[in-house]
Amino acid sequence: MTLLLRGATDETVADDVQGVVVPTLSILAAVVVAYLAATLLSVLVRRVARKSAVAADLSRRSRRPMRAVLLVVAVWIALRLSTDPSDWTRTVEHVLLIALIITVAWLIGSLAFVLEDAALQRYRIDVADNRHARRVRTQVQVLRRITVAILVLCAIAAILLTFPSARTLGASLLASAGLISIVAGLAAQSSLANVFAGLQLAFTDAIRVDDVVVVSEQWGRIEEITLTYVVVHVWDDRRLILPSTYFTTTPFENWTRRAADLLGTVELDVDWEVPVEAMRAELARLLQDTDLWDRRVGILQVTDAVGGLVRVRALASAVDAPTLFDLRCYVREGLVGWLQREAPQSLPKTRWEGTAPAPASGRRARPETAPTPTLPTPLPVPGAWSADDTQTIQTGGQDSRLFTGSIDALERSRHFSGPGQDVIDEREQAAGDTEGRQP
Repeated sequence: MTLLLRGATDETVADDVQGVVVPTLSILAAVVVAYLAATLLSVLVRRVARKSAVAADLSRRSRRPMRAVLLVVAVWIALRLSTDPSDWTRTVEHVLLIALIITVAWLIGSLAFVLEDAALQRYRIDVADNRHARRVRTQVQVLRRITVAILVLCAIAAILLTFPSARTLGASLLASAGLISIVAGLAAQSSLANVFAGLQLAFTDAIRVDDVVVVSEQWGRIEEITLTYVVVHVWDDRRLILPSTYFTTTPFENWTRRAADLLGTVELDVDWEVPVEAMRAELARLLQDTDLWDRRVGILQVTDAVGGLVRVRALASAVDAPTLFDLRCYVREGLVGWLQREAPQSLPKTRWEGTAPAPASGRRARPETAPTPTLPTPLPVPGAWSADDTQTIQTGGQDSRLFTGSIDALERSRHFSGPGQDVIDEREQAAGDTEGRQP
């Protein structure tokens, strides 16, 4: 009897030892196999990566998530093959299922990032005309955030569905989805508005990454566009965080919507004795002596002459906004220095003039009549040119006029002259037809 009990005890101990040792050894062997498989796969991808930048990015991004997926799968298979179904094995398998969902979502996300990086590599932003590249980069950044958000939501939903209680809760929520959606929509109205505004900004091309904008009287560049907010890198290295709805509901300036080159103004209030032609020549000299000017526009005009002062505006062009800022400061400093050195009589001053009372018996002298100015001969009407109507138009951008006097100025004037008389006639005809159809 004692021998029988001892034999049964030895068999129980052996079974217990076997139930612990065999699964442990199986799991260790599975870990080794998973590591070797991941290493072999990594070596193969590296060989391909020598000839392909996409494969190199794939090897760099997917190395860790691929190892995690292979490890979880190998441990799960080893556990299934080395143990019998029981309560603890079901618990461990549930944990492994959750780990598999997480690692697979991680792997899919890394593969999506590889595809997005491949799309970005085709469009360079370190070139002069990078408008299309910046548009693609903006859209890719938004799509990347949408991809991450969808993967996280799907992974959380899949994990919750592994619990029976969560399935029951999901069925009850589905039954009352209409009421819940209304309540959730009202509660998250502002957040949802920012999300939709972020999508609108990304795909309507209103702003792009690296665009130079003026918002809230601050100018800077678009540094980042997310689904809910936009980061503006202000010129003094501050960061302005604005909700996405700001750019869909508030007017703002985009200096690089179509091109980066800009026109800048420098305005000075001077005295009536200012020598305008000499000042214009000084502006031309200043612009010729600097590499900040792009040689497109350099004009000085008198834009106002009221209140005892003459307002002089210098207009210059530059290739981009930062260069234009330095150019405006350079021109302003140069003109102020020239006024101090060469034309001190032009500095702003206030005049007070007193007059003696007129004699009681005498009549006030009649002022001499000013000579009538001779007007220049007007240009003939287009379409009525004769052989003697030849006019010389300058090709440079240094004329004193902004919209007339040179080919560049006439081209600039054409952009602001309206849609044309034929379009206006069509609109008038359409308006007349509409009024005629009304009873």
